[in-house]
Amino acid sequence: MSASRQRALIVDDEPDIRELLEITLGRMKLDTRSARNLKEARDCLGRESFDLCLTDMRLPDGSGMDLVQFIQQRYPLTPVAMITAYGSMDTAVNALKAGAFDFVTKPVELPRLRELVATALRLKANAEGATQVDARLLGKSPPMETLRKQITKLSRSQAPVYISGESGSGKELVARLIHEQGPRIDHPFVPVNCGAIPSELMESEFFGHRKGSFTGAMEDKQGLFQAANGGTLFLDEVADLPLAMQVKLLRAIQEKAVRAVGGQQEIAVDVRILCATHKDLAAEVAAGRFRQDLYYRLNVIELRVPPLRERREDILLLAEKMLQRLADNGSNPATLDAGAQEKLKNYRFPGNVRELENMLERAYTLCENDVICANDLRLAEARPSEQNGEVGLAHIDNLEDYLEELERKLIVQALEETRWNRTAAAERLGLSFRSMRYRLKKLGID
Repeated sequence: MSASRQRALIVDDEPDIRELLEITLGRMKLDTRSARNLKEARDCLGRESFDLCLTDMRLPDGSGMDLVQFIQQRYPLTPVAMITAYGSMDTAVNALKAGAFDFVTKPVELPRLRELVATALRLKANAEGATQVDARLLGKSPPMETLRKQITKLSRSQAPVYISGESGSGKELVARLIHEQGPRIDHPFVPVNCGAIPSELMESEFFGHRKGSFTGAMEDKQGLFQAANGGTLFLDEVADLPLAMQVKLLRAIQEKAVRAVGGQQEIAVDVRILCATHKDLAAEVAAGRFRQDLYYRLNVIELRVPPLRERREDILLLAEKMLQRLADNGSNPATLDAGAQEKLKNYRFPGNVRELENMLERAYTLCENDVICANDLRLAEARPSEQNGEVGLAHIDNLEDYLEELERKLIVQALEETRWNRTAAAERLGLSFRSMRYRLKKLGID
């Protein structure tokens, strides 16, 4: 066996399958070793190191799942792909949850197998990227250390990941880091806000369309799936997808193929799906607003991004880095005085990291002598009566003015938490879009 060539371990009790895999991988310039059962596979792993393992689900002396767990514990840097029977999606999902890198179904489609092998072999080449991206995920608190480890582990898998967390907590950054630490780094990362696409255009946006397929289709258009081919498609605010689109998305994920609007043939796509939403997706399923079968396909692994109030020890570190970025023109960064630091440490940050950033940008423009004091932060102190859910009449000079100011604060907060997406903010506040538009105009909020 050549020392310079990469090695793959093939585990299957069917001679025909082993031979097919050996020939295919050999043509890809890989050396192979074969095992007929779990015992032989473990013996091979004990004698040699491998860059990839392909294992059947059913083995004479055990399960491919046992081998996945064994390799996860003993050789965590070796990616394992599961070979499953056609239609056994539940089995494939369980393998991904157990730590399998990816799966391929029988009868084995050679183009799909080659894609899987090529992706797996890129893993070690990208391992050094982890230290570079860590610098963008600021924080030394225990929740952030845990999050970093989870990102590193998930980047080595092709399993769909559901990233849960509050608005402004950094879910898109986490998705980017999973992509950039993984083997798809040389291919596109395509983020899409599902709540920002009009429902009548969704199918065209996701799957593309052919010229003349509908009024206004003046030329062929590539969809988001095709744009992300080979890379990662990040579905932000996935709970906002209408039910009709959820059905089509489920099919695209299961079949690994899409059909453009007006097209006659399906186009194969190799895309890893990451998704996020600020809503409770399980509650959306219970309420009938989100399909349960799609939920199980997207939520193979859930990754929770902690809110800022759960990692208060990171607040001042984040603030310091943000102020340095604001002064990137060469001037000295602004500093926080003791009062401002205390205010930040005790604030709940309902808008999380994004709210902190917006707050500091505003304070930076207001402060004098590059020192931000507590008043520059514009954090209104809650009066004792307000903390108990009451409003003292002594503090109200004019009821209309008070209610208008309260309405303004809540609308601005909803807009900031939804990245100024008016449709999503209206939904957060329980308003129709027309009512939201009227209030924005009335209050002079641009």
